[in-house]
Amino acid sequence: MPPQRRWVLSCTATVRIRGLSGIFANIMKVLISDKCSPKGIKILQETKGIEVLNQPGLGKDIDKLKEVIADVDAIIIRSATKLKADILSCAKKLKVIARAGIGVDNVDIPAASKQGIIVMNTPFGNTVTTAEHAIAMMFACSRQIPQATASIRAGKWEKNAFMGSEIFNKTLGLIGAGNIGKIVADRAAGLKMNVIVYDPFLTEAAVTALGAKKVELDDLYKTADYITIHTPKNEKTAGMVNKQAFEKMKKGVFIINCARGGIINEIDLCAAIENGIVAGAALDVFEKEPVDPHHPLLKSDKVIFTPHLGASTHEAQDNVAIDAANQIAAFLTKGELINALNADAVKK
Repeated sequence: MPPQRRWVLSCTATVRIRGLSGIFANIMKVLISDKCSPKGIKILQETKGIEVLNQPGLGKDIDKLKEVIADVDAIIIRSATKLKADILSCAKKLKVIARAGIGVDNVDIPAASKQGIIVMNTPFGNTVTTAEHAIAMMFACSRQIPQATASIRAGKWEKNAFMGSEIFNKTLGLIGAGNIGKIVADRAAGLKMNVIVYDPFLTEAAVTALGAKKVELDDLYKTADYITIHTPKNEKTAGMVNKQAFEKMKKGVFIINCARGGIINEIDLCAAIENGIVAGAALDVFEKEPVDPHHPLLKSDKVIFTPHLGASTHEAQDNVAIDAANQIAAFLTKGELINALNADAVKK
């Protein structure tokens, strides 16, 4: 597992983190606004100089959140709490935000940086869990397991209706091979798949070390029997898997997305399924969540879904809570930054 990113800052360092010079003298309040593993909460409760405000569900009450966040020094969130600029403007004492998980699209990082608030995530605690979910979705999609289960529950025995596909010796294309994608590549190699990778941030040598082959995106589209997405959502990746991309893909391809909703153009995916380009899809994420019950994708029997469960295992929830708690404790008691995403942005 890659090492955590660490920086240690003296109280007089050129970082304008509000109140940093008082870190060692005052009782610091830490708000936990989403459900968090008791193991993480215990770490903070046992840290001298920290008072814990455990208020799971607060993130859904915007007015109350604005009131409470005004008097805390740190906050731990998951995906339910949205820390946008209007909420952060109320956080007069806030020094650090810890996201118990990888994605920070629910935090306005530029607004936080402007106010001198450090934003951290926990990029390693749920990587195995999310990678395993992608592999599980690939299997379930290939063998139509959810559809067959629903058929039996309906009193049917449609043995010939659910002809599946082997993944052995098939080509798996990874769009992105970061912490999660690397694990998917490793598991897929063990399943005797041929793994190809599009990742502009990795060298050919780094991809080869994964037991995979580095390719350009168009080549991945033309070659892959299965495509899994493991990239963050940003201005470059939003909507990147669209009509033009589907037209380049191998007919009969399977699409798996356990990364972020909105990377796939969902309407274009519907059309690609109807046109026979995409044989099946497995989605853990949507552009808008919860998904609209009238969404056209929900009408297709070639698509399977889970409600953003990529990181939902007991092990992962413990891991990210423990990591977030340790990072907050290290910052508030020692001025140490671990997995900070905007350290440079808050420097003078």
